Amino acid sequence: MSMIVMSDPRVAAIPVRECGEPLVDVRTGPLPLLVDDRRSDPAGAFAHLRERVRDQLVAAQERLPDGLRLLVVEGYRPPELQTQYFERYTRRLRSEHPRWTGQQVREAAGRYVSPPEIAPHSAGAAVDLTLVDVDGRELDMGTAMNATPEDSDGACFADATNIPAAAKANRAVLTTALTDAGLQPYPFEWWHLSLGDRYRALMQGQPAALYGPTTWPRN
Repeated sequence: MSMIVMSDPRVAAIPVRECGEPLVDVRTGPLPLLVDDRRSDPAGAFAHLRERVRDQLVAAQERLPDGLRLLVVEGYRPPELQTQYFERYTRRLRSEHPRWTGQQVREAAGRYVSPPEIAPHSAGAAVDLTLVDVDGRELDMGTAMNATPEDSDGACFADATNIPAAAKANRAVLTTALTDAGLQPYPFEWWHLSLGDRYRALMQGQPAALYGPTTWPRN
């Protein structure tokens, strides 16, 4: 898997040809998805994604082995919240690495939190998710969701080797189902996949992204 960070200038260079597709609540519809509330907000923004992204998640779920389901943790993230996440993590890296240049800090931050201006979560194009069994218990994926590279010794990377064999197998099941449905994995976070955003466009050699950052609610 190519290790291109979200803050790579090539990602920002991809133009957006906004298609105007609406944000939809993945908890509703004929085939609702299971949603966890750890990232919930009063307006329910976290449970929304662009319509095609939602549809492809449903398609991915149908590819899972019997007894497994997707558990969506976070979809749409308002731009102001994305900015808070990015700035907070940037401050942490500056404190821990005072000799790093601004570019080094930005690149390292971009492994874990996307720069606000290109963030796929703020476009409704990215989802953080995991797998659960028939009883709703999360499978072992090797690290907690949202583990940082620093705190997990890189075990949060999608292809990490310093995790148990069972966790590797579970990650493979998740990634295979989602990539077969057209979603793009992010090599630095096993739980993050996207569709229609600048990152996927770059990785797939597409000329433009379908979705750009949008405000909540989308009019």
